[in-house]
Amino acid sequence: MHRLTRRQLLGSSALALLLMSPVARAAVVKGGLPWKPGSADPPTAVTPGGWHYFTPQEAKTVEAFVDRLIPPDELSPGGKESGCAVFIDRQLAGPYGRLDGYYMSGPFQKGTKQQGPQSSVTPAQHYRKALAAFDSACREKFAGKAFVDLTDTQKDEAIKGLEDGSLKLAGTDAQDFFKLVLKNTQNGFLADPIYGGNKNMASWKMIGFPGAHYDYRNWIDRHNQRVKLAPVGISNHPDWTQ
Repeated sequence: MHRLTRRQLLGSSALALLLMSPVARAAVVKGGLPWKPGSADPPTAVTPGGWHYFTPQEAKTVEAFVDRLIPPDELSPGGKESGCAVFIDRQLAGPYGRLDGYYMSGPFQKGTKQQGPQSSVTPAQHYRKALAAFDSACREKFAGKAFVDLTDTQKDEAIKGLEDGSLKLAGTDAQDFFKLVLKNTQNGFLADPIYGGNKNMASWKMIGFPGAHYDYRNWIDRHNQRVKLAPVGISNHPDWTQ
């Protein structure tokens, strides 16, 4: 019986890996690039004005909410002026709001955080139900006033109630809703402006983030130096063609 030596085993393994590698497969491509120039699928820039998912009342509530999570100060505009509510609205009206790409046929059971979402409720549905319940809870707690009509102190009290679970929402988990709005607000404040938030790159300017520059080769060897580049968004990059 032929005995395979270690040298032969390693050699055959290396050959198999080479044959499966991108370099080996690249030899099959002949006659030019396998795609057409300009055929990429860039993000669609958010158009200003109007709401794509929120009702006018829902939009007012979310704008007031994000403005308390990120209140305006001398460092940056608040969540509302920065476009965080617009960002959330467009996300809920798109694939994120529908959880496109997720398996949504169940069975659904309450699991651990490490198991990911365990619910048939999409983010868009969660917002619609929770916003209505939130306004009802505020009216009950604050003498018939909706969230948007509260003072800033009262708004903070209501949001804190969501965060610690003391403000109960009918039919939904208040703390889960708070975490959802907080995460979406953070995303909207820091995302590229093309998605509707971070208006005029306000947050990038505040933290000194240069944005969507093509590369940073001129800065690779500049150790312990602050990168001093004016921020650039996708849609105002000189090579943007859409």
